[in-house]
Amino acid sequence: MYVYIYDDFLDSSRYNKTINKIEIRLTDLGLNGKIIRLGGIKNIKGTIQNEIKLGTNTFVAVGNNQTVNKIISAIISSETYGDLRDRTLLGIIPVGGDNSIANSFGIKNELDACNILLARRVEKIDLGLVSGHYFLNEAVVQSIDTRININDYSLESSEKGKIRIINLLSSADENIISNPHDGLLDIVIKVKKRTEAVLRTNRLTINSSHNILIDGTIEIESPADISVMKNKINIVVGKNRLFD
Repeated sequence: MYVYIYDDFLDSSRYNKTINKIEIRLTDLGLNGKIIRLGGIKNIKGTIQNEIKLGTNTFVAVGNNQTVNKIISAIISSETYGDLRDRTLLGIIPVGGDNSIANSFGIKNELDACNILLARRVEKIDLGLVSGHYFLNEAVVQSIDTRININDYSLESSEKGKIRIINLLSSADENIISNPHDGLLDIVIKVKKRTEAVLRTNRLTINSSHNILIDGTIEIESPADISVMKNKINIVVGKNRLFD
């Protein structure tokens, strides 16, 4: 059974035409399912937990990065997820901007996403975790006034730049190898258009005067512990995803 979860920003009339195209395409492909609109939901965790108990095995996030983040958090934190993880899937239909997560999975647009749902190609994906918040792509913090602690050593930069903790690449143009199956995070420190350090670890702590931005959507205060959860969620992906 499919449950399509529409983010509340899709209630705007500017998206009516896009939503109509999606629903017609899903009907043509025989992928009809229940629609839940977040604009009318106060407890998304409880709603998703109830759907899992009712036998839903595929949740589809219709929206952007923030939509995916909210739904993943609700799925993972549900009481029944641990027992039903192997049969619970997440699909994505990107609408609007800020869809780097969908791009990572080879999902370029909303109609492409419908075809990918039909193909049902599934990958187990690692999730990053920052102070109780999950991320798929990366966590980013400014490098100045930031210290990274990994095991018994620490790193600091006196130059302006960015520190990226990457779980899953969001662009094919990057000269970085990142594997969302290996249980490791890739730490990339870039200052003044050069890469200062590239490290891999499964756990670190960030102390900074800046907030940490995860998946381009949620800001988290420092200090924060960051870790990775191996093969934590099953995602329906396209054949042109940005990883093997």
